[in-house]
Amino acid sequence: MAAQMEQLSFTTLGLLLFIASLVAMLTRKFGVPYSVGLVIAGITLALLPFGIEMPLTPELIFEVFLPPLVFEAAIQIKWKPFRRELPLLLALVTLGVGLAASIVAVGMHYLIGWSWLGAAFFGVLIAATDPVSVIAMFKTIKVPHRLHLLVEAESLLNDGVAAVAFAILVLIASGTAPTLEGVSLKLLITVIGGIAAGAAVAVPLVLIAGRTTDHLVEITLTTLIAYGSFLLAEHYHLSGVLAALTAGLIVGNYGFMGSISDEGHPAVVNFWEYAAFLVNSLIFILIGGREAEQSFMPVVGAALVATLLSLVGRAAAIYPVASMFARTSIAIPWKYKHVLVWGGLKGALALALALALPASLAEREEIITIAFAVVAFSIFAQGLTMPGLMRRLGLIEK
Repeated sequence: MAAQMEQLSFTTLGLLLFIASLVAMLTRKFGVPYSVGLVIAGITLALLPFGIEMPLTPELIFEVFLPPLVFEAAIQIKWKPFRRELPLLLALVTLGVGLAASIVAVGMHYLIGWSWLGAAFFGVLIAATDPVSVIAMFKTIKVPHRLHLLVEAESLLNDGVAAVAFAILVLIASGTAPTLEGVSLKLLITVIGGIAAGAAVAVPLVLIAGRTTDHLVEITLTTLIAYGSFLLAEHYHLSGVLAALTAGLIVGNYGFMGSISDEGHPAVVNFWEYAAFLVNSLIFILIGGREAEQSFMPVVGAALVATLLSLVGRAAAIYPVASMFARTSIAIPWKYKHVLVWGGLKGALALALALALPASLAEREEIITIAFAVVAFSIFAQGLTMPGLMRRLGLIEK
C-alpha cells in the first residue's frame, strides 16, 4: 500500500486535495455533479505545460481506494431492508450481469472482430456498475431510501461479481482449461471465502472496540477492519469487495448497536464520510488525468459500438430481470428501473480491471483505450444528465 502511495508525492497530493476542495465548492454552487467537475480538473491538470504526475494503477485502486469506499457504503446499509431486497439484488448481479456481459462480448466479437477471450474480458469489466461512481453521485442528491439502497447495494455486489468473473477469465487466459465443476468451485470459494474473510476480521475487532469508549481507538479499529478484510481476501484470491461489504455490514449493524460507543458512533460515521470524500476526489481527478493521455481517434468507431452495447447490456440486465419480481412484494417501480439503467455508471473498477488485463491478450491496448472512452461517456453524458432525469421522474426529495 505504501509503495502505491509513494507514486503520489506529498506536493502532488496536497495540490490535488486543494483542487478537489475548490471543485466541490464550485460544483455545488453551479449544480454540476462533483465527479464530472473532478474529471475535468484532472484533464486540465494533465494538459498543463509543466505536467503533473498522476498515476492510476490497478494496485492503487484495489489496495488503497476501494476498501474505504466499499466499507463506508456498507456501514450505511441496514441489514433488515438489505435482506428484504436480497433475492432481487442477487438476480440483478448474477443473471443481470451475465446478460450484460454476454451482449457486450458477442457484439464486440462479431461487430469489431475481437477474439472471444478479449471480448469476454471487455464484457465482464464494462458490464458491472462501479460503486465509486454511483456512490459519489448519490452524495450530491437526495433520493428515496429504497432507490438509494437498490442502486448502492447492487453496485457493490456487481463489483464483486465482476472481479470474480475477471479472475476466472485470467485463469483461462493463462492456459487453464475451464470445466463447469472447476468454474463453479472457483466461484463458490471466491464468494464464500470473501464473506468469511470479512467476518473473520470484523467480528473480533468489533468485540475489541466494545472494550473502549475512546472514539479515536474505535476509528482506528474500523480502519483496520476496512483494509484488513479487503486485503486479507485479496491475498488469498478471494473477493475483497464482498469481504469489505460483509465487514461494513457487521460494523454498521452489530457494531453500532453496542460495540461502538454512543460517543464514538458519530465520530466513526463522520470519519468514513470524510475518507470516502477524500478517496473519491483523488480517483476522479486521476481518471481525468489518464483520460487526457488516451488517443481515442484510432478507435472512435469501436468506442461508439462499445458504448452502445454497454447501454443495451445494462438495459437487458435491469428490465427483464426486474420484471421477474413484478408480482412480488419487492417489485421495482418503472421509475426506479430507468434510474438503475441510466445510473449504471462506469468508473474506477472498469479501468482497474482493464489495466490489469494479461499482457498476452492481443487486444489489450485497444480494450484499455475503449474502456476509458466508455467511462468518459458514462461520467459526462450519464453523470451530467442523471440529476435532470431524477427531477423529470420526480425522484429527488426536498
